[in-house]
This record gives sequence, structure tokens and C-alpha cells, in this order.
Amino acid sequence: MKASGGEGLDMVRMGNVDIATGTNFDLFNADNASNVNKANKVYVCNNSTDESYYVVITIDATVIGRLYANDWMFIPWGAEDATADIEIQAYTGTNKINYMLFHEGETLLS
Repeated sequence: MKASGGEGLDMVRMGNVDIATGTNFDLFNADNASNVNKANKVYVCNNSTDESYYVVITIDATVIGRLYANDWMFIPWGAEDATADIEIQAYTGTNKINYMLFHEGETLLS
């Protein structure tokens, strides 16, 4: 799964966030050059229980799709340039979002 043909991915970054109606949230920032054109994989799950709650997922201002309550997605992400952030916006209610990034090595800044 590594871009270089090696086995596995080096690191996982994960989190949980509650996103209220009208709120935009940057799930993953593409500014880190070590993620560009690597074998990144992204998992996002909307753990909301109200079926009318949903969020819209975008990459570089392009809508990928909607995640309704109990929907999830798992996609590759190239992080091609600094504008290729993965963003999420809630349209109804407060959505409970779980997310993970499986990626090759990354230098984390303090």
C-alpha cells in the first residue's frame, strides 16, 4: 500500500468531532509535503443517529458527496497540493464525526 511499493502504511492520525449546522471543519490539511502523492487512505464516519442529519465532504472545493447518519466512506487521497484539504460541513443538526488518516511517514510539528 505504500506509494514506493513497500508494505503497509507508517502512521495513523484519528479524531472525533461534533460539527454543528453551518460549520465547516478541516479534517485533513494538505499543507504537509510528506503526504503529497503518497498512499494516503481516509476513513470518515457520521455517527449521528437522526436520519435527517448529514455532512458534505469536499476536497479542494470539489464536493465528493454527502454522509448521512450512520454512513461512512473510505477513499484514497493524493494530497496533490496545498489546496487539496479534506473539509466537511454540517447541514442539519450536530453531526458526530469519526475520522482517520492512514498515511506514510509524516513530520509532525509541535
